Amino acid sequence: MSATLADPHQIDSSKRTWLIASGCAGAVGAGAVAIPFVSSFQPSERAKAAGAAVEADISGLKPGEKMTVEWRGKPVWIVRRTPEQLAALAAPKHVEQLVDPKSERKPTEQAPAYARNDARAIKPEYLVVIGICTHLGCSPSDKFKTGPQPSLPDDWDGGFFCPCHGSTFDLAGRVFKNKPAPDNLEVPPHMYLSDTKLLIGEDKKA
Repeated sequence: MSATLADPHQIDSSKRTWLIASGCAGAVGAGAVAIPFVSSFQPSERAKAAGAAVEADISGLKPGEKMTVEWRGKPVWIVRRTPEQLAALAAPKHVEQLVDPKSERKPTEQAPAYARNDARAIKPEYLVVIGICTHLGCSPSDKFKTGPQPSLPDDWDGGFFCPCHGSTFDLAGRVFKNKPAPDNLEVPPHMYLSDTKLLIGEDKKA
């Protein structure tokens, strides 16, 4: 019995089909590899949770206003204080009402060395604190208006009020005496990249 010879055109056609299919599979594989490679340039969720630094643009923040950014899953408050608010922080009568005016109670936990002052800040105008009450982890409310108000003293100079159990903090995040919260609000490590850019989570140049 004589063997039947295959049509060379059929062989070429089969080869072409196989080569095209292989090429497409290779392209898909290359694409699957490329996507994680490109995304690796962005901070991962794990890196953010571990404390990757967060940049904040404060160019639009006006005196007396507050903005919030997230760092390590926590709210970080940035408050641009007015000259009047800053003056109130250093008033002797005001300081006498505070538990720990210079953040000396737990210095390594409460604030970096550059924030252990009346303003608790690198630049007095800007307060940077973690907005979590040191009592049971609630988030205090803004009470920037001065004077008598419900649940606040008549000589209130502005600050924060925790509605959970009544703890009060001034506009430097310092806790007042005879309140449930034992410590001041925490100042996270931070630094200025420029006059309008803050980096929360790193302070190598501070």
